[in-house]
Order: sequence, then C-alpha cells, then structure tokens
Amino acid sequence: MEATTPEFFNRKREVDRLADNWTALLDNMLEMVILIRQDYIIEYMNSNAISAFGDLRNKECHKYLFSAGDRCQVNCPVKQIAAGAKQTEVQETKIGDFYVEYTSVPFRGYLGDTLVMLVMRDITERIQQELELIAFHENLEKTLQWKITELKETEKIQEQLFQQINVLKRKLQRKSYTDDMIGSSREMSDIRNMIDQVAKSDATILITGESGTGKELVANLIQKCSNRSDKPFLKVNCNAINDSLLESDLFGYEKGAFTGAISRQKGKFEIVNDGTIFLDEIGDISPRMQAALLRVLQNGEIIRVGGNKAFTVDVRIIAATNVDLAQMVQEGKFRLDLYYRLNIINIDIPPLRERREDIVDLVTHFVKRYRQAFKKNIDFLPDSIIGRLLLHEWPGNARELENVIQRAVLMAKNSMITERDIIIGDKGITSSSYDYLNQVCVQFGQKSLKELISNFEKEVIVKCLKKNEANVLEAASELKVGKTALYSKMKRYGLNTKMVK
Repeated sequence: MEATTPEFFNRKREVDRLADNWTALLDNMLEMVILIRQDYIIEYMNSNAISAFGDLRNKECHKYLFSAGDRCQVNCPVKQIAAGAKQTEVQETKIGDFYVEYTSVPFRGYLGDTLVMLVMRDITERIQQELELIAFHENLEKTLQWKITELKETEKIQEQLFQQINVLKRKLQRKSYTDDMIGSSREMSDIRNMIDQVAKSDATILITGESGTGKELVANLIQKCSNRSDKPFLKVNCNAINDSLLESDLFGYEKGAFTGAISRQKGKFEIVNDGTIFLDEIGDISPRMQAALLRVLQNGEIIRVGGNKAFTVDVRIIAATNVDLAQMVQEGKFRLDLYYRLNIINIDIPPLRERREDIVDLVTHFVKRYRQAFKKNIDFLPDSIIGRLLLHEWPGNARELENVIQRAVLMAKNSMITERDIIIGDKGITSSSYDYLNQVCVQFGQKSLKELISNFEKEVIVKCLKKNEANVLEAASELKVGKTALYSKMKRYGLNTKMVK
C-alpha cells in the first residue's frame, strides 16, 4: 500500500518536521496563539496561551473564549471568517479576567483543513489604567461640579466670611499699631482701648495732656487705625505759624488777596480732602481762626482768604492741646461752641509722674533705639539709675526722659550707663532721696519692680494726705492729679482719710 511505501514515510517525516518547527516557532512567540477548527474546536494553543487561559485544546472555543451570549455570534472570528469576512483590524475583547487585543486570519492545516489562527496580546494593564483615568476624570468632574454648585449656593456666606476676615485683619492691624505705645500701666491700656474704639469713626478727637506726653504719637496711631489710613495726613502746629499766615495756610487764598499773592493757592484743608488733619496746640489760635475752624466743623466748608465762595471738604480733624480749654472758655479766650465741637471725644494722656510704672518700659525702649542709632553696645543699666529715674518728677514727661536717655547712651564709654552719664534737670537728686533709694535697693530680689513702685506711690500719697490733714482735694492739687484719680489710687492701696489723720 502507498501508506507503507518509503515515499509515504518520507512525506510523513517531512510533515512532522515542519509541524515541530511551527510548534517551536509559535511557542517562542510573546503573543498568545490559538488555532481553532471550523467546528469551533481548539486545535492548538502555544505556551503563553495555556499560561493565560489554561489548556483548552480539544474544547469548544465559544464555551471558553467567546461565551458572552450573542457576543459569540457577533465577535467570534471563526464564524466571521467562515462567512467570508476578512479580519484586518485589531479587535479588543475581554476573556475571563483578561483584556486582550487580537487579530484572526484563516490558516490551512497540513491535512488541508481550514483553521483560524488567533494572535492575542494581553492589554489588561493598559485597559485598567484607562478605566482608572476615566474614573478619575469622572470623579474630578463631579467634584468640581459639586464645588461650583456649593460655591454658588454659599456665595453670600463666602462674602460674609471675606468681610469678617477683612474686619479681623484690620482689627489685628490696629492692635499692632497701638502696640507702638510704650507702657504697661492701666492708664496706657485705657488709651489703647480708646484708640481702638474711636479710630474707625470720623468723629473729631481732642487729645489733651502736658507737653511731652505723646499727643502726636496718639494722633498718628488714630490715623493709622482709621478708615482713612490710606488717605492724606497733614500736621499743623498752630503755635508755630503767625495767625494771618495760618489762615491762608489752612484755607488757601485767592490771587491778589494780599501782597505777594500772585496766584490762587489751595490750603491744607483742600489738599488733605478725604484725609485727616492734625491741629496741634489748638488752644493758641486767635478768635478769627476759631470762627473759621468752627465753620469747617459745622458745615464742612472753607472760604479762601480774599474769596467769597465756600468750598465743601471732607476732612477728619484731630486736635491737641496742653492747655485747659474749659478754663479758657470760662476766661472768654476760647469759643464755647468750638470747644464742644472739638471735644466730642477726648483722649487725655496723664503725665509720666502719674504712671511711674511706665518709666522702666520707656527707658528700655529709648536705650534700644539710641544704642542702635549711635551704634553703641549698651546692655546694662544699674538699678541705682532706675531708682533715680523713678524718683524724678519729669515735668517734661516722656520727651524729657527720652532726652536724658539719648544723652546717656551717647556719653556712655562702655557697655554700661553710669551715674555720671545721667543728668536730670539742674539740681539732680538730693541726699535724702538717695537715703530712701538705698532702703528700696535692699528689697531688690525680694519684691518685683511693680511692687516697689506701688509701695513708693503709696508712701507718697500717705505723706501728702498727712501734710494736708486728710483733705483729699488739697492733696490731689499738690500731687497734680485729679480728685477721682487720687480716690482710685487710695482704694487700690487700701487707704482712707481716717487712717492718715
């Protein structure tokens, strides 16, 4: 028979050799290769395909590979090729837990039968990344949409919050400005609180106090903390300018109003419109200027010197004086109506002798300022010098203290300010004062500075009351403090008039 002839065996060996070669070739491919017969039976799977799907040889493909309902009828490559369809495009599908892309081509076997060869590539990782990216975009879009909706719904709340933040920011800014005021006494704390309360209003403010107490500093802080802080701010010392020049300086003048008026000139009130003007030494202005200033305070109007037309201005006025305006009103030297207009809010700065606990704070501040200005390495101030400074009455107040410390820092030769560097007034300190100071120095380390100052103040009040036979009014007059202030200090130290008679 032909099947037993040598030629037959030669052909069979050649077919087997070719089959082995194809099998070796397909097993070495990175892709998954599957051969499917026309009856949908899986004829062959290379090693990568077996690793992925298990050994499905001699099993029906549509039960294991294309089993998603009608998906077999539509996507099964065997049916499509059998129907004459040509698959030239790469297809994608899911088989079990795998996402694959595949191509399918007709393939004729060695026995002349028609097969379909599937060449697959695992794209599971890529598909998962794409799905995650799609999910991320969808979540992002949903989140953004939700945020937009939320912002639209809470627009008023957001606006209110923004305003609150601005209010808080302004308040903190005001606090930082008022921290520029040196002193830890109750009086200075009250002034800080007053500035914080009145600065935002446009009310006229009158600052009173002795020379050197810091009236200009308070005016500066009020302007910085006000709603006009970004607007013009001018300062005028009413005592330093001739009365006729002061009027033209404040209100301006028309051309030809006086000799030398060669052109129209705006005054400070027009220049500082929408801003703030600080009128220092307001008690020294003339009756004519008082009337002109009253017109500004009442109607917000000015008239240039030599003119007859009124101009409206919007200017916040802060005034200051070291004289008793109420007394001047009684003496007929100051208009009562102007006094009422100026004195809507009064900030009175007590003299330094009434708040001695601030002296140490001020000394520390001035030493820091001038050691930097003079490039001096001053880092020590003896307690004996602090005692001298606490005993002085300081008629020039903080300005006098600043001058004393400025000179001391300048004259100091080493890192310490010595007794010879401190010059206070013309007479200095008496020997009896030094005796008392020595008694105080013995208590160093036992009592705080505040306690030492309080004891000293209490002793002064007791001695003054005894001298005046417990007459509080006369004692207050000698100590140059208000009667109410003296009663407050007596209450603080547990004193009454019966104890000192």
